[in-house]
This record gives sequence, C-alpha cells and structure tokens, in this order.
Amino acid sequence: MQVYGKWLILGGLLILITSLILHFAGNKFSWLGHLPGDIRIERDNFKFYFPLTTMLIISLLVNLTIRLIKYLL
Repeated sequence: MQVYGKWLILGGLLILITSLILHFAGNKFSWLGHLPGDIRIERDNFKFYFPLTTMLIISLLVNLTIRLIKYLL
C-alpha cells in the first residue's frame, strides 16, 4: 500500500508542477491546440474541434516522463 501512496504523491506533484508552468507561462504555449493535424470544423451553428496532434504529443511526453521516472526509481 505504501507504493501506491508514493505514486499518488508523485502524480499530484507532477500535476501541480504542470499547472504552475501553464499558469505562469501560459502565453508561451498558445500554439498548443492549434497544430497541423488538429481537426477543426466550423459551420454556422456548429463547431467541432478534435486536437489529434496535440493529444499525440501530450501522450508521448507523458509516456516518456513515466518511463524516465521508472528508470530512475
């Protein structure tokens, strides 16, 4: 059970650090969500947005971070 507690604390710290970076340097990441490959359809009464490329990049970064943490621990 202690292992799960450590992972929860680590996950919380990671979320805290990410949110602080986005809060204080949010204007530096304005390109995020507007990448080529993000699907955007806008009609008169309809808007559809699917950030495919953005989700792939975030998934890759999260995966690399988790692998690095596992390697270091």
